[in-house]
Amino acid sequence: MDMGAQIRASHAAEVALALAPQVSDPALVAGMHRSVARTLLAEGRIAEADTSIAKAQELYQQLRLRLRLRTELAHCHWMRGYVHAQHGDLEDAERELRVAHGTLAARRASLYTAQVEVELADVLRRRGRHEEAQELLARLLDLSDERGMVHTAGAHRLLGLIAEDRGDLATAERHYDSALVLLERSGAAGDLADLCRLRGDLLRRTGRTEAALDAYRTGLGHRATPGTTTLGPGPEHPPLRAFHGPMT
Repeated sequence: MDMGAQIRASHAAEVALALAPQVSDPALVAGMHRSVARTLLAEGRIAEADTSIAKAQELYQQLRLRLRLRTELAHCHWMRGYVHAQHGDLEDAERELRVAHGTLAARRASLYTAQVEVELADVLRRRGRHEEAQELLARLLDLSDERGMVHTAGAHRLLGLIAEDRGDLATAERHYDSALVLLERSGAAGDLADLCRLRGDLLRRTGRTEAALDAYRTGLGHRATPGTTTLGPGPEHPPLRAFHGPMT
């Protein structure tokens, strides 16, 4: 999955599921189900992914009395929250993400906690609870750890969406610009492409067609990195025009 070889990952997941009945170590089987669920989610097989997460959660619950598996159990709640959010079951998503957040925060797993906060804020935004979402996101804007850049960028992205929901397009653009700078440094190509889409759409709606095309091209260029194209030389890195500041 990390290499982008989704077909190979899917085959490995099927083999792992077939081998599971022969394995007597419940912790190993639970970890396998979590990994399989991630692959199934990437394929859009949401119901099957939820089944695997539920199995992992059940096994971790059984082991909890004799092993320190609270973090692993929190990850199961986190994944189930993600699945519910993908299905639009926002109430269930919020419940699962809050359980995961409480456990991870208590374990002082700061980066995991930050990621859950971004996803929980998105659920709250989609439920129309903008002020609660903003309160969560405000804490993520000053993450000092270099590994937290993606989470900070995610916070800016959501704050931009909230600003757009309120019709404050200048503030939305400022947040998208801040997120773009962070994502370019982090190398998160998928998140960067999505942000360029949002930024391009905003620029297009405000009549800046050429700037919108530049934003779309930047996003596409980062998705087509060397080694991802089938024929010919690697694509050229997209030119980045200097920001001219948010619109007034």
